[in-house]
Amino acid sequence: VSKQMLEQVLRELQPLCTAEQQFIEKFFQLSQDPADLQVLEVSVRPMSSPVPLSCPPPQLDTSLRQHEEPTTRLLSEIFSCLEPELRGFLDVCSKDHPFGCVQVLVALNDSVFEMWDSSSALPSSFLNTVLGNMLLLAKSSFNKCIGTLCKEIKEAKMPSKLKGGILPSVSRFEEFVNFSEEVFRTARRRGELDKAHLRLAASVFSSINSLSSANLKVNTDMVMMENFHHIHCFLCQKKIHCLESKKREAKQRCSEHMEKYVIKYLGQPLEKLNHFFEGVRGRMAQGVKEEEVSFQLAYSKQELRKVVEKYPGKEVKRALETLYRKIRKYLSPEENLLPVVWHAMEQEFTRQYQEFEDLIQRCYAGSGIAMDFTMEDLLSYFNSITLSS
Repeated sequence: VSKQMLEQVLRELQPLCTAEQQFIEKFFQLSQDPADLQVLEVSVRPMSSPVPLSCPPPQLDTSLRQHEEPTTRLLSEIFSCLEPELRGFLDVCSKDHPFGCVQVLVALNDSVFEMWDSSSALPSSFLNTVLGNMLLLAKSSFNKCIGTLCKEIKEAKMPSKLKGGILPSVSRFEEFVNFSEEVFRTARRRGELDKAHLRLAASVFSSINSLSSANLKVNTDMVMMENFHHIHCFLCQKKIHCLESKKREAKQRCSEHMEKYVIKYLGQPLEKLNHFFEGVRGRMAQGVKEEEVSFQLAYSKQELRKVVEKYPGKEVKRALETLYRKIRKYLSPEENLLPVVWHAMEQEFTRQYQEFEDLIQRCYAGSGIAMDFTMEDLLSYFNSITLSS
């Protein structure tokens, strides 16, 4: 409502000032001979004093008076209360909505450019100057609002014992982008908004990166993965050109944290096998030959057989089912990341299996030791869990 009122006020200003200008030029014949102003001492005072405002009084009278044309000088006297009254009105409009300064900026930007493009634009600089001052004030208020919002996003307190889901800072960023994009939808310029979007995006990325595991009941990488995924999907939907690089970065960060999340949790179903083969790889990195690894006391054939026997196929499938339920419990259903994460886990799990098989063939050749389940069994475990969910 305030934006519509402001637009109406700005639309009516130009014809009002134009009519007053035409009257002055005709009545005082200023358009015929400007030198006549030397013998014309006119001092027009406003009928009433402007309402006191929080903004400082304008300096239009003193800063421009010396270089003004005669018409502009008289208009400045007649409309001396216009600028302070506009300041007060803009202040009211800005406070009508938490992001009211966005509406004020767009309304003034469009009004100034429409006036410049209009064939009936004033030849004098009076209204240009007044609206230019208002536009500078609107830009200052907008930048101040963005600065405050950036600080709010960076310093946003996480809910105590956060269980996952979309963070408040991400929701706040999304709220501003949705509102501002709607307001700027038909705007003639959006340079200020693009700069604001970049500042806010940097702040929200910083907010996610600063997550501390102390405040989380779940895996930190999982929360980061979900929030970067949410931002990526949101930016794909909005199609904001200046945020293309941030969209790509969000996708990359989501993939990085998904990889960390998958690797950390995949160690659990085959934990002892993972530890055993990490040791095998460590010995090989120290220079122990493949055929000599089995002669290491901690990595003998007997020790390998003991570890392999701890993971019969039925137990592995049960462990995967437990893992699936745990992931489904903590992932936000709104993000629909469960199929993606589970597929990534399947890929990583089969990669690990192939690596274990390869190390057994290379370091324990002829031992007859093999895992209780095959690759086909493993794929069937994942498939049955997916189908039964």
